[in-house]
Order: sequence, then C-alpha cells, then structure tokens
Amino acid sequence: MEKTMVLLFATTLLMLSSPLANAEKKGKPVASPTPTPSPAPAPAPDYANLTELLSVAGPFHTFLNYLESTKVLETLQNQANNTDEGLTLFVPKDSAFSALKKPSLSNLTHDQLKQLCLFHALPHYYSLAEFKNLSTIGPVNTFAGGDYTLNFTDVSGTIHLTSGWSVTKVSSSVYSTEPVAIYQVDKVLLPEAIFGTDIPPMPAPAPAPEIAPAAADSPADVTKDGDSPAASKPLDSSASCRVMASLVLALAGLALFL
Repeated sequence: MEKTMVLLFATTLLMLSSPLANAEKKGKPVASPTPTPSPAPAPAPDYANLTELLSVAGPFHTFLNYLESTKVLETLQNQANNTDEGLTLFVPKDSAFSALKKPSLSNLTHDQLKQLCLFHALPHYYSLAEFKNLSTIGPVNTFAGGDYTLNFTDVSGTIHLTSGWSVTKVSSSVYSTEPVAIYQVDKVLLPEAIFGTDIPPMPAPAPAPEIAPAAADSPADVTKDGDSPAASKPLDSSASCRVMASLVLALAGLALFL
C-alpha cells in the first residue's frame, strides 16, 4: 500500500514538471505588433522640356536657336530638372529680335552671345507674386553671374525689368509650374557688361502745345500778306472827297503861281 502511494505521488510530480505542463501554464505566445507602414514618398515633379515649351508658344524661334547654338539650353535644362532651386526664364518673341537695330547682336562673340542667353535666366523659380518682393531688394543676380544683374519694379501689378540698355515688362506667363517658370518679355535684355554704359538716351517727351495767341493777334485779324484787315481796308467816300479837295486846291495854287 505504501509502495503504491509513493509511486502515484512520483508520477504526479513527473507530470507537473514535464514541458507540456509548463507550456499549458504559460499559455499561447503573444504575437508581435505589426509595423506601421512608412508614408509613400512625394511624387517627383514633372519633367519640363524647355525645347517643347518654347516651340509651342511665342513664337520664340530666334531665342530658342540662340539657346541651342550656345549650348545654354543644356545648362538651363539641367537647372530646371536636377536642382532644388528651379529656373525662371525670360523669353523675347521673334519680333523683339527683329526690332533690335542698335546695338546689333551680329557682332557678338560666341562667349558674349552665351552670356546674353544666360542673362535671360534666374537660377531660382519665381512665381509672379514673388516678383513684388524682388522689387525691394535691389539688383538680382542672373544665371550669367558677376555684373549681369536685373532690377525689378512692380507697377500696379505689372512687373518691369531694367537691364541698363533695356527697359521692358513681363507681358504674359508662358509656363509657371514649379520648378520652372517662363515669362514673355517685350524686349531683348541687353546687359551693360557686354554693350558698355553708353546707353542711348530715352526718347524726348512730346513738346507741350503752344498757348493760343491773344484775340488781338489772332489769325483772323491778319490778312494773307501779313497786314491787318484795317490796313488793307479801302478808304470810305468821305475820305476820298477830302483827298480830291486837297488835290484841287494844290493845283489851283500852282496855277496862280505860274
């Protein structure tokens, strides 16, 4: 009997200390938390093809040809799509180049023409609203660098640009989606760094209208020959009679004397 009790007790201890019993005590394993997905990256801005943009607007063929021949187009294209700053480009229409008589661009060297093209670009994206702030900070550096700066003024919401030789304005927005802004200007931007400081004078203002002459000096009182009507008016009858009487008396006196 005692042996039976000892055996039963030993069996019970063995069962309680087995891995199955420990597993039941511990219960089911707790599942690890699901990681929170990271937010999707912002979509990249659309690729801006400057050649295509300048080909469908304008016409800007002359300016586009200059950009291509000087390889400036590649520089601007890289700035537009491969930098965080973006690009602002001022483009004159073909008519602005044809109206340019003096100074002429035909005598420029390749490097000068390249600088002229870079002078039409700013190495940063600017919306139209941001130009108002530029008008208060003085000269703005262009892509040409150095002394190639532009001055901006906001006149009742219209943006005016001054480059020394050129005074023009932004006449329309061709394309303005960050990081690229393209604006049409009325004239070719001519920098002093290329053409010097011998800037042609501005056209003289129209003369003020002359003050009307007094009534006494009015054309109505002057004849075609410059005499007044009073001077050219024939003698009246009484005056004629007095003249004739004087002549008769003179002739009578002459006869008595003879």
